[in-house]
Amino acid sequence: MVDGFELRVSERKGEGVFATRSFKAGEIVMVGVIEKRLKKNHSHASQIGENEYVFHAGSISKVNHSCDPNCGIRINETGAHDFVAIREISVDEEITFDYAMRNYGVDYFPKECMCGSEICRGKVTGWKDLPEARKKIYEGFVAPYLIEMDAKYCAEQT
Repeated sequence: MVDGFELRVSERKGEGVFATRSFKAGEIVMVGVIEKRLKKNHSHASQIGENEYVFHAGSISKVNHSCDPNCGIRINETGAHDFVAIREISVDEEITFDYAMRNYGVDYFPKECMCGSEICRGKVTGWKDLPEARKKIYEGFVAPYLIEMDAKYCAEQT
C-alpha cells in the first residue's frame, strides 16, 4: 500500500489500522482530513477545539485507543489531526493513539478499556482525567487546545 497502512481485524477491538511499512519516530503516519463539522460531540467525532467536533475522512476514525500508544496528534494546516509516530512502528503493528490526546472528556466509550497494554489505565479517559505524569510523557503529541482548556479550567478552580 502506498499510504503505509490498511484496515484489518483487530484482536478484541473489531477493526483497526495496521502498518504496512515501518515508520520512524517523528514521521507522519496518517494525514488528517476533515470530512464534516458537527454541531455536537458524537461517538466517532474528533474534538478540534473547546466546543468543536468533526468527522475525519478515511481511516483516521478506525484508529484504536491505547493507553500506551505508538502515535500522537499534531494539528495540520486545515485543523485536522495528523497521526505522528511517537516511537518506531514496525510492519503489521497496529497503529494506535490515546483518545486523551484529542478529547478533553470521553463520554462515549465502555467503562472498561480493552487496549491490553501493560500500562492500561483500566478505562478510556479524556485529557482532563489523565494523570499528570502521562500528560508530561505526551508533551508535543497532543492537541494544543487541550493544554489551553487545562489552563483555563484549572485557573477557574483556584
